[in-house]
Amino acid sequence: MHPILARGARLALYVAVWAIGGTLLAALLGGTAGLPWSQSLPLAIPLTVTYGFFCLSAWYVSRSMPLAATGSVRLTATAVTAACLSSAAWLVLTRVWLEALARRSGGFDADRVFGRIAALVFGFGVLLYLLSLAISHLIGSFERARETERRALEVQVLAREAELRSLRAQIDPHFLFNSLHSISALTTTDAGAARRMCLLLADFLRESLALGGATRIPLARELNLAARFLDIERVRFGERLNVSIHDGDAGACLVPPLLLQPVVENAVTHGVAHVLAGGTIRIAVSRSTSMLRIVVENPCDEDRPRRTGTGVGLANVRARLRAVYGPDARMASGEHEGGWRVEMSLPLERGAAE
Repeated sequence: MHPILARGARLALYVAVWAIGGTLLAALLGGTAGLPWSQSLPLAIPLTVTYGFFCLSAWYVSRSMPLAATGSVRLTATAVTAACLSSAAWLVLTRVWLEALARRSGGFDADRVFGRIAALVFGFGVLLYLLSLAISHLIGSFERARETERRALEVQVLAREAELRSLRAQIDPHFLFNSLHSISALTTTDAGAARRMCLLLADFLRESLALGGATRIPLARELNLAARFLDIERVRFGERLNVSIHDGDAGACLVPPLLLQPVVENAVTHGVAHVLAGGTIRIAVSRSTSMLRIVVENPCDEDRPRRTGTGVGLANVRARLRAVYGPDARMASGEHEGGWRVEMSLPLERGAAE
């Protein structure tokens, strides 16, 4: 529904504005056709208010041709054509209304008056429609700017929430307990491995904290963070956990930070952890001229209890993609060839190194 028609107060104000325009038209008609106010006002005001509803179509025309995405020639041609068609229809309505008033009052010759005012009415109609179209474009630009600002704020909020969620997961008692327990066990059997795990844990936490203020990071950095997390988990799971990461020559492309973190967490927690023989978590990246495709696959137990929904982590990733890229990004998840597969497609953003 048109926003003017959505609220009674807006509609009343809109009609009042066009009634004022009708008063101006009445003055012009009086000067052109010699009509007194008692005849020009009943003629002009109803016609102008009615034409105001004709001009509501300008809102839809402006939405179909955004200024930033439409060439000047097409924009001008469409605007002039729409204005002429609307004004021509208004001119026909003027003729009908003029004859109705003449039959009712009998104080003037409808044919003579119409011949004098036809050009004025048509030109006035074209001008009013173009003005309505310009105002519609102005309002549309304001709304798009406000939507862009809202989306940017939403991206910041979701990015911060993703960061905090990741940090909470990293310092979660279970995560730290398992890591520290593994380090403790390794100190008596493999001191070098224990030291390596301490360094991996420290690097992982340091890198996660460093991502706080970034809105985009190179994919290589995001993959490196996922690899560090999986290296820590590999100490816990040993040979049960294998990792395969291929960046598809897209390491310099930019992605939102911590985009993969919830996905690889799910791959370990709900995948490898429940498979006795373990398995391989695969992260594969490919790119086209305009899109970046990231696929994360992990094994899963076919006899596991079925869960409803996609979980908080995947829902967060989906929401971030929608907030950052709108309908240009897609995410799908589900069982695939005995495992679990998450596939993300997002617009390609080239980094400075490309």
